[in-house]
Amino acid sequence: MYDSREIDRLLKNEITEALGCTEPACAALAGAKVRDLLDRPVEKAVVYVSRDMMKNAMGVSIPNSRLSGIKAAVSLGLATGGSRNGLSVLSLVGEEERRAAEKLDLEVNLAEDVPALYIAVRAFGGGSEAYASIENEHDRFSRLEKDGVEISVGISFITECASSLDHDFLNDLTFSDIIGYAERLDIEIRSLLLSACRTNMEISRAGLEEEWGLRVGATMYAGMGKVATVDDAMRKGACYAAAGSDARMSGSCRPVMINSGSGNQGITVTVPVAVLADYLGTDEDRLVSALAISELVGLVLTNRKARLSALCGAFTASIGTAAAWVYLLGGGEQEMDAATNNMVGNLTGIICDGAKRTCALKIYSSLVAASVSVSLAMKGISAREESGIVGASGLESILHLSRLSHEGMEETDRTILNIMMEKGGGSR
Repeated sequence: MYDSREIDRLLKNEITEALGCTEPACAALAGAKVRDLLDRPVEKAVVYVSRDMMKNAMGVSIPNSRLSGIKAAVSLGLATGGSRNGLSVLSLVGEEERRAAEKLDLEVNLAEDVPALYIAVRAFGGGSEAYASIENEHDRFSRLEKDGVEISVGISFITECASSLDHDFLNDLTFSDIIGYAERLDIEIRSLLLSACRTNMEISRAGLEEEWGLRVGATMYAGMGKVATVDDAMRKGACYAAAGSDARMSGSCRPVMINSGSGNQGITVTVPVAVLADYLGTDEDRLVSALAISELVGLVLTNRKARLSALCGAFTASIGTAAAWVYLLGGGEQEMDAATNNMVGNLTGIICDGAKRTCALKIYSSLVAASVSVSLAMKGISAREESGIVGASGLESILHLSRLSHEGMEETDRTILNIMMEKGGGSR
């Protein structure tokens, strides 16, 4: 039996605001914390970062700058400080901070045998030094030091933006549990989910109306014509979500409410749900329940595969969206199970080659696949366990997906980063 209070805490900690892609935001946060600890201008710094962090920051634009990459993000954080702003720390960057960041002496190294989500920064200035490391979650400090003396993370930890590390209970949640929880939300969670939806819809509208990135969302939406069917509405949701990613990956200063530490996943599990609900004339109660389902399924999947891996998060987040679409269309546990199997039988293997403009393409493709999976599921059609890695149930398929991510894609992840660094150099 699930504990609703535990899920409440999880959602409050996970659905938070971030400015820009969360890997550069995390890197900037680490730099900002070191600057705050040092409490004086930084003269020199050394960074150690995991390959997945390096990969995800390499090609994405950083808000309030024209730069990209770990080196730029850490430098901006070191020049700015203000770590109490959490993953919105880049909102503090102005012209003075940009000039100071350009002058910093900063060395970046790949760290081995560390978690997939890991960054450590050591900085020197005025005869002092400070150190901060973040691991496993984008806003969770694992070690802080000032002049060689360790500072308690428990005291200095940024509780305002912190995520919970104890997510093991997610592994036991069933679709039935998730539906049950979603239909009995307290007022605080309802407000949080609606806020996340509104915030993410704003950046999606901006992506449709303004010139951002590859204009995937705007281009596909322009060619749609009248939205006359449920399938049209789901594809409209795909356009809106892709447009949000177009803006976010190209440096928009509009905030995003994240899921699993990812703004792209946050957009994916909220915006298409709201678009279909609007088409159906769904009341607010059912919309909020659908949003809770989408957010929770997304978190369950990320808990299984890890926050940063070679498996694309847009794909796994779209399974959460598919479950929410099923709910809005009157389906239940059986149809969610079928939609999950259909998704795993379709796009499994879509790789994560870092955060960048083409994430909008992957979001659009994954959500179109979700619309197909849902349409089949609502007609009682499901991929079966004789099909590749598809399991006997949706949850078993998720277990197979997790195994593929952890056991099967480790070397793929290394190869992806090697290709990226060979193209762009290791200095980023």
